Amino acid sequence: MGEMVVRVDHLAEERRKAQFDVSAMKVAWAGSRRELEISDRMARIVASDPVFRKDNRAMLGRKELFKNTLKKAEHAWRRIIELHLTEEEASKLRAAVDEPCYMDLHWGMFIPAIKGQGTDEQQKKWLPLAKKMQIIGCYAQTELGHGSNVQGLETSATFDLKSDEFVIHSPTLSSSKWWPGGLGKISTHAVVYARLITNGEDHGVHGFIVQLRSLDDHSPLPGITIGDIGTKFGNGAYNTMDNGVLQFDNVRIPRDQMLMRISQVTRDGKYMVSNVPRHLVYGTMVFVRQSIVQDASIALSRAVCIAVRYSAVRRQFGSQKGGLESQVIDYKTQQSRLLPLLASAYAFRFVGEWLKWLYTDVTQRLQANDFSTLPEAHACTAGLKSLTTSVTANGIEECRKLCGGHGYLCSSGLPELFAVYVPTCTYEGDNNVMLLQVARFLMKTVSSLASGKPPVGTASYFARAQHLMQCNCEVHNADDWLKPSVILEAFEARAARMAIACAKNISKISDLEEGFSEFSIDLVDVAVAHCQLIVVSKFIEKLKQDIPGNGVKEVLQVLCCVYALSLLHKHSGDFLSTGCINPKQASLANEQLRSLYSQVRPNAVALVDSFNYTDHYLNSTLGRYDGNVYPTLYEEAWKDPLNDTVVPDGYQEYIRPLLKQQLTSRATRL
Repeated sequence: MGEMVVRVDHLAEERRKAQFDVSAMKVAWAGSRRELEISDRMARIVASDPVFRKDNRAMLGRKELFKNTLKKAEHAWRRIIELHLTEEEASKLRAAVDEPCYMDLHWGMFIPAIKGQGTDEQQKKWLPLAKKMQIIGCYAQTELGHGSNVQGLETSATFDLKSDEFVIHSPTLSSSKWWPGGLGKISTHAVVYARLITNGEDHGVHGFIVQLRSLDDHSPLPGITIGDIGTKFGNGAYNTMDNGVLQFDNVRIPRDQMLMRISQVTRDGKYMVSNVPRHLVYGTMVFVRQSIVQDASIALSRAVCIAVRYSAVRRQFGSQKGGLESQVIDYKTQQSRLLPLLASAYAFRFVGEWLKWLYTDVTQRLQANDFSTLPEAHACTAGLKSLTTSVTANGIEECRKLCGGHGYLCSSGLPELFAVYVPTCTYEGDNNVMLLQVARFLMKTVSSLASGKPPVGTASYFARAQHLMQCNCEVHNADDWLKPSVILEAFEARAARMAIACAKNISKISDLEEGFSEFSIDLVDVAVAHCQLIVVSKFIEKLKQDIPGNGVKEVLQVLCCVYALSLLHKHSGDFLSTGCINPKQASLANEQLRSLYSQVRPNAVALVDSFNYTDHYLNSTLGRYDGNVYPTLYEEAWKDPLNDTVVPDGYQEYIRPLLKQQLTSRATRL
């Protein structure tokens, strides 16, 4: 008689402790009931389909892994067509498949580049082909020798007047395109960024649509050298993607394949700038960065979900008279490392939501030829990209450590999540370079205060610089640290004082660039302070809105304070040295933080349930919804290919001779 498998919810007791309505929090996290419904439906379609299985990724060799990814991508596209999914549903379905592949660049970079930089005619020609997947595109910008410094790219596109063509060429080894995802083995086309040269004059970097491979047999076209750049960090992880290398040997393309929305080359070789403002390109940048911030909240929340559930299941030490040992999540040291990351996931989610609004706002302004908010929006998205991705990458690794030894197993889901996520700190702008860009914007803001031009958007607190330079923190007891106005003023004063002090130091050096270089370490700190202020202020703003659901707003208020006060604790040097708070107030903040951890504790599991992740999506033995960790770890272990045979391959040649003391010289044995 077959045994009945009884699914026990080992976290049921934790779920009973929740002091808020989890289904309402799911809506708050998703952004709307509609968003929740679509994400949930797509996640379930993927989770119930065996083709999308992913628990074996870490055990596959590169070739097998890659072919498996191609199969999933094709199957996903087939499902999208069969189910008549909208573009929004399709992108959520691809996200739920959760495997980096050429589709990401095709939909996420190639198509938006043509939309943003192509003329109406070019869009009419190329977008239908791309949207039907009759061509597959990638985004070839980064080179072996240059990434962050786009102006330093070396690939050239020289206009040949006689034939009405551009000649695309890689003049040096370092000009090889290097890193574009989808390029190595799959893309048939690329948007290639190259220096435009007409009549011997260099007009800087422009985009061109270049066919790379034959649409009949997929072989590279003449003059094109192309391949994969090799295995990357981690097991499985980003090795599902064919990051590529590409070299051009005088490859000719028709003139109309230069993306000509912003600037054109005419039939007679004249370079012209159109009346479409160049700034529109920045709109695309704002869009890409806001989606990176959203992705940060997703990746961090996944890691936190695994760590919180496992910390509630795992028991260690502390048993009295043979009773149960303590849950790891009850230790204050575990809480002080884990709960600020839980709060950060929510904070990033809400700042990401606000960035969506900002993108719409900036786009509308650009279309009305209003560029006034652009520098601020550009700086703010660059800074938030840097801040959220750095915190998330470090946070995933911290969650792995919080899961003890078992977190080191691939089956925990954390090593692969870390390896997939880490490149985000580099792509779309290296995080340190980004912070220096933000700092430049802040130095400009400080220097223009005297001119009476009011600072806008997230920099508008500089308009109150005089007050912020001398205000005293109104904290007399620990509970004062729960007041949003007190928290906000402390963060504003710290950011303003650091920026103004840095500007003063730079102004003492006669050469401005030398000043920036000399104080670049301080400038990075100034940018971080500004970006942390943005996240804190957007969390506070979110809490001023109507958030339905029993206890939902209250628990979010606690998380907001945890986020802000844990930052205050971590950066107390900044707050104390600039005189924003005094040592007594700093210790009151720590006291308050400790009591906030106790308030989050009963809600911790329910707060990660609110992310609404399926077990398939989390792909973690430790983060299972039912908390059934140990039997699952045990079952997973037996699935490893090493366990296919009881006696390992190699025993006869290498182990037996040792044990039997038969180590005759290898030469005679051969």
